[in-house]
Amino acid sequence: MDLFDFKIFGFSAITIWFIGIVIGNIKKSNKTILISGFIGNILLASFIIIYWSYIDRPPLRTLAETRLWYAFFLALIGNILFIKWKIKWFIIYSLTLSSVFILINILNPETYNKSLMPALQSIWFIPHVIVYIIAYAFLAASFIIAIRGLINTSTVNKYIVTANNIVYIGFGFLTLGLLFGALWAKKAWGHYWTWDPKETWAFITWIAYLIYIHLHPKLKNDKTNLYILVIAFVLLIICWFGVQYLPSAQNSVHIYAY
Repeated sequence: MDLFDFKIFGFSAITIWFIGIVIGNIKKSNKTILISGFIGNILLASFIIIYWSYIDRPPLRTLAETRLWYAFFLALIGNILFIKWKIKWFIIYSLTLSSVFILINILNPETYNKSLMPALQSIWFIPHVIVYIIAYAFLAASFIIAIRGLINTSTVNKYIVTANNIVYIGFGFLTLGLLFGALWAKKAWGHYWTWDPKETWAFITWIAYLIYIHLHPKLKNDKTNLYILVIAFVLLIICWFGVQYLPSAQNSVHIYAY
């Protein structure tokens, strides 16, 4: 992404996060890490606003644009969860993962395009994509916590409780995404659901997290909870990135533009 030189915004955010984490660990100052996290988020938000204004459309059409939003929300959620639960390692993980998505966009610049196909010119376009990205960010957070819990088995209960709280939030946004998508499809194509490959995998992902929510009370502190979260997130990644590479999805209306 080169418009307004995204490299400046991206590298600045990554540098601020890195410096904040290093200084915060040296001085044992969690506040320093938190402040650097929010400053980086402000830089990303500033670029999104400038970019949105320039192209005169919601920056949600291409895969790179969704990665930009994902980096923003993942870092923001890391900050918010740190404020709520004081999980220092998590904010470091979330800022690191956000940096990875920023670097992917820097290393894979795309051509800026102001066009928006008629089907995307809908009131449901923005809420549908935004709530999905927020859901993906929260569910990525639950995945990170699940992995950590599987590594540190001595305190698995703590990780299960934390992940469970985050999953409920993410699942709520995931459900809204499905609902908004169905309403959008009805308005654009006359049908709420067509079993398009993307729709099918979105439904599979939704079912996977629904299974976790229903099994969690029965499994209680069993590590199986964490394994289910890992599998569910793999399905989510397939839904987000992988589906468009399937032969059956080449004519899908859900394939991201590049």
